[in-house]
Amino acid sequence: MHAQSPIIRRTSRQIHVGNVPVGGDAPISVQSMTNTDTLDVTATVAQIRQLEAAGADIVRVSVPDMDAAEAFGRIKREVEVALVADIHFDYKIALRVAELGVDCLRINPGNIGKEDRVRAVVSAARDNGIPIRIGVNAGSLEKDLQKKYGEPTPAALVESAMRHIDHLDRLDFPDFKVSVKASDVFMAVAAYRDLATRIEQPLHLGITEAGGLRSGTVKSSIGLGMLLMDGIGDTIRVSLAADPVEEIKVGYDMLKSLRLRSKGINFIACPSCSRQNFDVIATMNALEERLEDVMTPLDVSVIGCVVNGPGEAKESDIGLTGGSPANLVYIDGKPASKLRNDHLVDDLERLIRGKVRQKQQAEQDVIARGA
Repeated sequence: MHAQSPIIRRTSRQIHVGNVPVGGDAPISVQSMTNTDTLDVTATVAQIRQLEAAGADIVRVSVPDMDAAEAFGRIKREVEVALVADIHFDYKIALRVAELGVDCLRINPGNIGKEDRVRAVVSAARDNGIPIRIGVNAGSLEKDLQKKYGEPTPAALVESAMRHIDHLDRLDFPDFKVSVKASDVFMAVAAYRDLATRIEQPLHLGITEAGGLRSGTVKSSIGLGMLLMDGIGDTIRVSLAADPVEEIKVGYDMLKSLRLRSKGINFIACPSCSRQNFDVIATMNALEERLEDVMTPLDVSVIGCVVNGPGEAKESDIGLTGGSPANLVYIDGKPASKLRNDHLVDDLERLIRGKVRQKQQAEQDVIARGA
């Protein structure tokens, strides 16, 4: 029920990673990367399916050698989500995964050797409709740039990116996206802002090696939030030393907070205080765990007392306001029913799932009328 985002996004060229549009007017896609051994096909497929269930649009898989390339081919046949092959230096791996149906190649053209190798990779990408992702990282800048700048800087990141871009420009290959990641928020933000003025291609945002679940979420939210507020960014990966599924959850929460993407429930909840008429924290923990499977956009407010509760509830699809002797539930901004504490979570889950089914049916009716 909340308004559209006021953010005006940077205009970028649209590419397709499998069936996922990236750039242009497409929704900002959310992605993660597997951390299983790629040679363990069963484990990797299982993790990819977990990421897909969490809402991942794109998943990246490391392909360090030809054995991993063959495993990648088997993995690709078993999953639906778009897959990116992460490749460094060996152009033959890129050629092989292109044959095996990869949706995007993460390979830096300047790192794979002579011009004929770059041309071979670009030809394979062009022939198979595969975009390329150029990924620059402050921790792995070229030696001459390290010497020139003394240390990683925004300018060094951008110069490295433009070198790789020049290879693709010479071969008239415009279907690529670029990242210029650093673990330092200021460096990454400055590099992305600079690069955004130089090219028309979509930008893949990330604060690399951001940290653990809590610290990495905070750092990524600040850095990516600054860029997204500027309208910069077409796809994001939140890099966390945590379960990759958490990267997807945080990514969507970040986009929801800026009204840039709606998937799943947007919870509005008070931090709780002595005025609360029910245990807000326990209620929220239970609801988030129970409703992780819901992908339909829905605003749900859970407020422990009547001070802010009614105001938030009137702006939500479903709102719970603490009260005595019973809590008041609003649906579509209007008082609808009262719930007691003894079955509060069960009753609220039932109402939320009912609202989800109602929304889904309304969407299906719209589609049917337009068919």
